[in-house]
Amino acid sequence: MKQIIALLVLAMLAGCASMGVEPWERDVLARADMQLTADPLEAATDDHIYFSKEATSGGRGFGGGGCGCN
Repeated sequence: MKQIIALLVLAMLAGCASMGVEPWERDVLARADMQLTADPLEAATDDHIYFSKEATSGGRGFGGGGCGCN
């Protein structure tokens, strides 16, 4: 039983060996179609609509509104 647990722990640790982006992979991730917002005009329009509705700016990554009722 101890051997099975040890093998499972080793397998889980080996899965985290390469979690970063290698330098030769960065060109693929930097392409325009890989960006979260590929169109800056669309992102600015979305920000304006969000600001108009929520009475706040920035911080689109978390919940809560401009009213303070998180």
